[in-house]
Amino acid sequence: MTFFQQLMIHTVQYGGPRRLITGLLHQDRSVPVVCLSTSCFWNTRKNNPYGCVDQEKYSSLVRSVVSSKVSSQTPTSLAEEDRKLYGPVIRSKPVAEDCVPRAPKNAAPLLNPSKVLDQTQEAALKAPLRFALQRGQGRSYIPSVTRILQQTMPLEQAFYLERWRKKMIAELGEEGFSQYTANLFKQGKVFHTALEAILKSVEVAEQEEGGVDVCGYIQSVQHVLADVGGVRAIESAVKHQSLSYTGLVDCVAEYRGKLCIIDWKTSEKPKPLLRNTFDNPLQVAAYIGAMNSDDNYGFLVSTNTNGLTMF
Repeated sequence: MTFFQQLMIHTVQYGGPRRLITGLLHQDRSVPVVCLSTSCFWNTRKNNPYGCVDQEKYSSLVRSVVSSKVSSQTPTSLAEEDRKLYGPVIRSKPVAEDCVPRAPKNAAPLLNPSKVLDQTQEAALKAPLRFALQRGQGRSYIPSVTRILQQTMPLEQAFYLERWRKKMIAELGEEGFSQYTANLFKQGKVFHTALEAILKSVEVAEQEEGGVDVCGYIQSVQHVLADVGGVRAIESAVKHQSLSYTGLVDCVAEYRGKLCIIDWKTSEKPKPLLRNTFDNPLQVAAYIGAMNSDDNYGFLVSTNTNGLTMF
């Protein structure tokens, strides 16, 4: 018996069940024997990481996992559970094919076809119209566009606005945040005053507003002012006759040949897209409807894309 045959027999006898032996064993002594073992003779058993776990303590858990008879839940029992937790399922009714969309109860189009136009008003204008908001005691309260938008603000927008306010208060403090908002209001006021002077072609008066500089804002709208002419109203109040709301319009003028409402806005960040202006387009649309409904103005502003202009 050759050495390789002895080695093979020894491996089979003492290698154990975990040994893998491949080879070629022939009775012919002239043919060499090739064998390969993938493990050592002194292989040790691996430690079980769960050997120290208290089996009795977790026996119920083990049975619930490995047993298929523990769970008694069925589709019927699950449906009954959901009904108790969330109530009965409400199935929506299929939409009828002949269903006609409901029209609003108070239909008020932006373009008022029944309004009587005064062709002589434009010729008689020596200065842009300016009607003051009628406020004070003894007058019935009519909500403004700004107040309505604040009360009907979407929850998502209100969340981000409140988060911004808390962040600013955390950085500036209550007093610093009050001063910050006061400066923003003052800045907007000076900017509107400067634009009014430009549109009226008068000299800009010296502002006593604590040295607020709005030159950057004025410079940013120079390309817009080049297309603005035929100013009809500046900082003038409007009232919607049928929907009963008021507003203060910044400017009514011709922009690129069409009569428009222009609302001037200041911002510390650029607004490249219309959706970045939040509810400002809705504010301008409300002004358009109110002005076209107000009998104090003998003209109609445009309701196409150019009629909704913000700068």
